[in-house]
Parts: sequence; C-alpha cells; structure tokens
Amino acid sequence: MSNIDEIFNAAYKPKVFKRREVLLPDYVPDFLPHRDQEIKRIALTLSPALRMERPSNVFIYGLTGTGKTAVTKFVLRKLEENAKQKNVKIGYIYANVRHRETPYRILADIADYFNMRIPFTGLSTGEVFNRIVKKLSNIEGVFIIVLDEIDFLVKKYGDDLLYNLTRINEQLTKSRVSIIGITNSVKMVESLDPRVKSSLSEEEVVFSPYDAKQLQDILNQRADDAFNKNALDEEVIPLCAALAAREHGDARRALDLLRVAGEIAERDNRSVVTKEDVTRARIEIERDRVGDVVKTLPLHGKLIMTSILLATGMGKDYATTGEIYDNYKRLVTSLGLEEITLRRASGIISELDMLGIISGRIISRGRYGKTRVISLASDVNAIIQALKEDPTIADLLSEVKYDGNRKDNSM
Repeated sequence: MSNIDEIFNAAYKPKVFKRREVLLPDYVPDFLPHRDQEIKRIALTLSPALRMERPSNVFIYGLTGTGKTAVTKFVLRKLEENAKQKNVKIGYIYANVRHRETPYRILADIADYFNMRIPFTGLSTGEVFNRIVKKLSNIEGVFIIVLDEIDFLVKKYGDDLLYNLTRINEQLTKSRVSIIGITNSVKMVESLDPRVKSSLSEEEVVFSPYDAKQLQDILNQRADDAFNKNALDEEVIPLCAALAAREHGDARRALDLLRVAGEIAERDNRSVVTKEDVTRARIEIERDRVGDVVKTLPLHGKLIMTSILLATGMGKDYATTGEIYDNYKRLVTSLGLEEITLRRASGIISELDMLGIISGRIISRGRYGKTRVISLASDVNAIIQALKEDPTIADLLSEVKYDGNRKDNSM
C-alpha cells in the first residue's frame, strides 16, 4: 500500500478526533460558558424584532477571542428560530469586513441575501446601495446586518458606508434594518463621525477577557465533543488555557492550540495528545499567523517591515520610528519607488503593532522629550520567510542580520 493510501486510511479512522470541526473558529456551540450576561443583553436589545419593531443598533467590542462573534451568531440563530415559530419575518446578514475587503463587496453580500444579482464589478457603491433600498422597500421584515471586524472598514475606507446603513430606515416603509458592529478596537469608536457614532452605538456591549479557569471550562466542553475518549493527557487542557490566558484571555487561541496539538498527534499516528504536542502547536501557530499577516501586507508595508528588521538587528532591542523611516527611504530609493510620508509610515507601524507583529511603546528621553520605540514581538524567522516570498523584497533581506533563533524582542 502506498504512503498516500495510508494517509487516507488514517484520516478515515482518526485516532484522536471525533469531531474536529467543533474546535474550528467559525463553530458556534449550543452552549457558551461564562457569557450569560452578554447573551442576555444582546437578546434583550434584539427582542423588539419579534414585534416587527426595529431593534436598536448594537456596538460590540472586546479583545480577540472573547466570544463576540460566537455570542452574536448564537443570539441571532435563536432569534431566527423564535421568529419562525411565531411566523415573524426576521433575518440576519453576517459579513466579516476583513475578508470582504471593500464597501462594494459588503453591499454585494447584503444584496445576495435578498437574491439580488450584483456584478463583481461595474456598478458604483451608491448604485448597489440604492438597489438594496429599493428591494427592501417592497418586502416586509426585520433584517439585522452584522459587520464583524468593522475597524478594518473604517480604517481603510472611512465611515461613509456605516453612515448610509445607519440611516437606511429613513428610506424604508415596510421593512426595518438594524446594525451590529463588532470590533477588537475600543479606540475605533472615537474615530467615527459623531453622527455615525450616535446612531451605531445606541447600545454598547463590552466583552471582557476570559481567565484561565473560564478557558478551561470552554475547552473541556468542546473537548468532550471533539476528541475520542481518553485522547487527551490531563495536562493538555490546563496548559492550553494557561498559555491563552497570558495572551489576554483569548479563547480562539486556546481552541487553536488544542486543535493543532491534536492534529500533530494524529500526524504522528498517536492516539493520545500530550503537553509536548501543545508546545509544538504553539510554535506552529505563531509561525503561520505571522506569515499570513506579513504575506498579505502591501508592498510599502513589507518595506516598512524590512526596515524594522534592519533597525532592530544585531544587538539592538528596539528602534525609533525615525530610524525605521530612514531605513525605509533608503530601500525605496534603491528600488526606484516613490516613498510614502512619515505619517503614513507611522500608520503602518501602528497597524503592525495592533496585529501583534511588533510592539511599540512611548519612552521618556529626559530633556529630549518622549519618543515611540519599536521592537519585534514575533518569530524573526517567520517574518523573514514570509517576506522572501515577494521577489521585490527578497534581495533586500541580505542586509538583515539576526543572531541565532531570536524570537521575541518585545520589552
């Protein structure tokens, strides 16, 4: 039997997993531990829809992995079930803004829910919005639009789409529309136009991070459905929970650790997941996460990242924004490109900080005032490997000098 047959036979009868999908990020279980108050708050806010009234818009924020998306989908699923029992027309449209990328694609998703044919390109955003308004004017029902990771939309395209969506009911007579905005960034609300902010944030729900004990409860619940009996060493779940609790109580991180640890054990043809598998999973996840982020950076973002590597090379724990920008200008000149402004470069650095690739903080330099310094907060080798996939950047990396397996220079 060939190796590929062995692989497929092993996959058909897994030694570790019973239902691997239970550990995936988009899975919404029937019970969400330690989120009763948040579930109740959102359910109370949306409940007027059952009387065919428009619910208040909701703005939900909290750190990554605190259950915002899962709770929102859970409540909306229950709302739809109740609406069907009561013969009330309620529907919801979910769009992850980071994945849809543009206001046009978000509106196209909304149009698709109502079986409207929108070409991939060719129409203005305003025209697509007007078509949606016309469609909604001819049907009855309450529709809830969920915009997940809404900060990416506002940062890149401004808040025009939000403004139009929060005002859409002024043009409707039969149907009603409510907006749920979800974000990891509390500061994003401050950047909104006051008119959008007052409309979108009619109700606000804040999700606090999970602690290690709560993460254990979540993992235990999922593990019962995900793994075969006796497939986990007793140390595995506490270790996954402890590692994720260090990273702001991120349940998604904890579930990823548990899932990847199981995958590692299965690839090794073992029937029990150990704490060593969790350690390997942590390294694998970090490498993949950093690589995915760096690969998707635009060209000038990659040049800024390369400049950070140059400025924080051998023997340097951190660099100033000015030092990074000087390196960036030199690289841009060598490529014959037009440079972006220092302000825009600082914006890219802030985005990398928010994504956790680098770490920035303000330090005092006495009589010289304060300055922001930048250090790496991710695997250097993972960053370099991801950058090397861009042929424009690859040759520039010969200047980067790092010692050994240096991983984390965050202060």
